Amino acid sequence: MKNQINAGLLACALVLAPIAAHADTADGSSLIGKSWDEVVSLAKGGEVNWFLWGGSDNINQYVTEFIGGILKDDFDIKLNRVGLSDTVEAVNIVLGEKESGVLDKGSVDMIWINGENFRTMKQGGLAFCGYTETLPNNKLVDWSNPAIANDFGVPVEGCEVPWSKAQFAFAYDTARTNSPPKSIPEIIDWAKANPGKFTYPAPPDFNGSVFVRHVFYYAAGGVDNLLGDFDQAKYDEVAAKTWEILNDLEPSLWREGKTYPASISALEQLYANSEVDLTFNYEPAGVGLNIENGVFPPTTQGYGLTDGTIGNTNYTIIPFNSPNKAAAMVLQNVLLSGQAQYQKALPDVWGAAAAIDVSRTSDDIQAKFASLNPHPNVAPAAELAKAALPELQASWISAIEKGWQENVGN
Repeated sequence: MKNQINAGLLACALVLAPIAAHADTADGSSLIGKSWDEVVSLAKGGEVNWFLWGGSDNINQYVTEFIGGILKDDFDIKLNRVGLSDTVEAVNIVLGEKESGVLDKGSVDMIWINGENFRTMKQGGLAFCGYTETLPNNKLVDWSNPAIANDFGVPVEGCEVPWSKAQFAFAYDTARTNSPPKSIPEIIDWAKANPGKFTYPAPPDFNGSVFVRHVFYYAAGGVDNLLGDFDQAKYDEVAAKTWEILNDLEPSLWREGKTYPASISALEQLYANSEVDLTFNYEPAGVGLNIENGVFPPTTQGYGLTDGTIGNTNYTIIPFNSPNKAAAMVLQNVLLSGQAQYQKALPDVWGAAAAIDVSRTSDDIQAKFASLNPHPNVAPAAELAKAALPELQASWISAIEKGWQENVGN
């Protein structure tokens, strides 16, 4: 299903995608070189269909109300938020439209994206590129940082715009677990000593996949042995060790590993119901939000691993056939603004780390960031950053996900 076009979503998207009065040309060439005032003028009175993961009420509210409010009030642009369960659904819509000859009236104007989905769009000619320097707030982005300039090892090269940073973290309930495991080998031993109290979502679920990559790093003796272009011989060697570890662990998992949660939301619900004692997320701030929303017990505490956790930057991308590229560019510029990045960082809004270089913002915005008080139960970003691990190139990730499905998930 994840590699096929979601027909129902496509039909819904087509309904959501009336063409703005100032629709752009298919390749966006009419926008390249235009002044920002001209772009804003073209976008005025239009709308933008933003496809993004819709599994968080807080993120949805931030996008719809805060960002949507700015677009409406300041630019007379209507924001249509289209929720996804998996980003690949939107990528497949764009791919399907290209294969069907829909080259100038696509239904997707922007996607929240990164990793292998970005690689698919860039290599497949599905991305609008070469415009990012037109965005006034592009000056807030530190493109000299390799972690920004490269998305899972793939050079961005003006084809997407950073939105947030994230790093994987675990969480446990201090009321029922005295000493949580703090490394991958400790997690493996802990799960065997506490059968039924640990599990992970089945890849290619985003969070389940990144947990498997942590085990892959461990099996490889460290991520340094995996960096760079995909190496089939190295993959075969490390994958064999990884599948052995995970298959050996399987009988100790929730429901003896006969089934896996389908999503991170399902895992969090198992934790909330005390069916499992550990949970995790690529967005550490989710712990605080789940506590405040009454989903997690207040005794939940987030933490990192002593052997490190994986972190990345995520982005927004405009498809090549978006008819509303000018409106999408205005949306991206708003998302990059110091105020929008600060609002996103508020613990009761999202708690997400800024993708911009805050030191490049105004004194007022810098002061606001300095005054932020993160939720006390969320793993401190500075602490996580000390043991941050890089993401692999997308070709490694797709191979690991496919290998897990064939050798563990079957």
